[in-house]
Amino acid sequence: MSNTVNTINPTTEQIINTYTLLSQQQAEQVIEKSHQTYLQWRLVSVTERAKHLNKLASLFEEQKDAIAKLMTEEMGKVYAQGLQEVELCAGICRYSAEHGPKILADEERDMDGGRAIVSYQPTGVLLGIQPWNFPLYQVIRYSAANIMAGNTTVLKHASNVFGMAEKIETLFKQAGFPEHCFSNLLIDGKTASALIAHKAISGVTFTGSDSTGKKVAEQAGKYVKKTVLELGSNDAFLVLDDADLELAVKTCVAGRMVNNGETCVSAKRFVVVESLYDDFKAKVKQQFEAMKMGDPMADGTDLGPMARKDLRDGIHEQVMQSVKAGANIVTGGEIPEQTGFYYPPTLLDNLAPGMPAYDDELFGPVASLIKAKDNNDAMKIANSSRYGLGGGIFSKDEKKAIELAKKHFDTGMININGYGLAQPNLPFGGVKESGYGREHGGFGMREFVNVKSIMIHSS
Repeated sequence: MSNTVNTINPTTEQIINTYTLLSQQQAEQVIEKSHQTYLQWRLVSVTERAKHLNKLASLFEEQKDAIAKLMTEEMGKVYAQGLQEVELCAGICRYSAEHGPKILADEERDMDGGRAIVSYQPTGVLLGIQPWNFPLYQVIRYSAANIMAGNTTVLKHASNVFGMAEKIETLFKQAGFPEHCFSNLLIDGKTASALIAHKAISGVTFTGSDSTGKKVAEQAGKYVKKTVLELGSNDAFLVLDDADLELAVKTCVAGRMVNNGETCVSAKRFVVVESLYDDFKAKVKQQFEAMKMGDPMADGTDLGPMARKDLRDGIHEQVMQSVKAGANIVTGGEIPEQTGFYYPPTLLDNLAPGMPAYDDELFGPVASLIKAKDNNDAMKIANSSRYGLGGGIFSKDEKKAIELAKKHFDTGMININGYGLAQPNLPFGGVKESGYGREHGGFGMREFVNVKSIMIHSS
C-alpha cells in the first residue's frame, strides 16, 4: 500500500501536489510534543491566548485571497464563497478571544460550611478528525475554542485538502502560538483511529458521516474519552400553507446549492404542502436550470465541481437507485461530458421511504422534493428522519413558526424564513444520528474542560 497521496484539482482533474503520510510512530511523536506544549500552554493566561487568536484572525483577513484560492484548487469551492468562509473563521477567532475570558472564568459559589470555586481547566491534547467541504472552517471551529480553553490540538484533515491542512498550521505559527499548540498530522483514517488510544489524547472531535462517526465514538468509548460528533443530515425545509412562496423558492435553492451542495447543514429535503407544491416545483426547476455551472474561479459561476470523482459518482448512484425505486427526475440527473467532477443541479420528486433520496444524505447539488398533505404532515415528514442537524420553516406567522421550531422540530438548528450557515455566537450541532455536543457561541469552549469543584471549608 502506498504511503503517498495526491491532491487533485476537481476542476481540471490535474494533480496539484503529492504528500507522504506519517507512520503511526511518527504521528505519536507529534502528539507527545503537543502534550509537552500543553503542559506550558495551560498555564498561559486567557488574555494572552486571546491575543494570539486575534492575530490569527488578522492573518486570515490579510491572506484571504490566497486561502480562498487554495480551497477552490483543492475541493472546487466557488471562490466568492471561499472568501466568505475565511471571513467567518476570522469572526470565530475574534468571538473566542473576546468572550473566552468570561466563559472560562472561575465562579464563586456558596456551600454549607464554607465557600467553593468552580474552575474550568483544560484537559490535554485533542484529536480533530475533519472533512474537506469547509477545509478552513471545520478546523477553526473546533481548534479556536479549545486552544482558547488551554488545550492543544492535533489535526487529521481529509487527504484531498492536505495543502489547506499545512497552510493552517503555518498560520497558527505566524500568529505566535507555541510550536505544537496546533499540529497537522498527514495521516490516513486507520492511523487516526489508532491514535485515539494514545494516553496523551484527552478527547476527539469528529465531523463527517454518521457511519464513520459511530466507529470513532466506539473507539473513544473503549478508552473512556469524550467525543463531540457533528455527523450527517438531510435537513428538511418546510413550506407551510401560509408561506411566502417566492421567498421559500429563492431560499431553498440557495440553501441547497451553497458550497456546490456539499454542506452538512443545508436545505436538502423540500417538504411542501399540497396547495403550494406544483407552483414550488415549477419555480425551483426553473431556477435550477438557470444556474451557471463552470469554473469556480470565474465571476458569475453558481456551481463548481464536486470535490472528488468518487463523490460525484456516489451521488449519481444514489439518484439512480432512487429512480429505480420509483422517484422522478424533474431536472438534472445526468453526468455532463466535460473535464471536471461536475454534477448538475438536480431535483427529484415522487419520493418515498426506502429511497436514498428520502432516507439518506445526498451530499451534492441534489434536492429531494416531498409533498405533504398539510402543515402537520409536513412536520411529521421532517421528524421521520434518523438525522437531526438543521432545518427550516417558511410561514408568514412568525409566532407559529417559532413555536413549531422550539417544541416540535427535532433538530439542533432551525432557520425561519431564511437560510444561514454557522454563526460565531450561536451553538452549532445536532441530535439523533447527527451527533452530539455543541460548538460556537462559547459552548465549544466547555466541551473539553475539567469542570473542577474546589471546596474551601471554614475553620
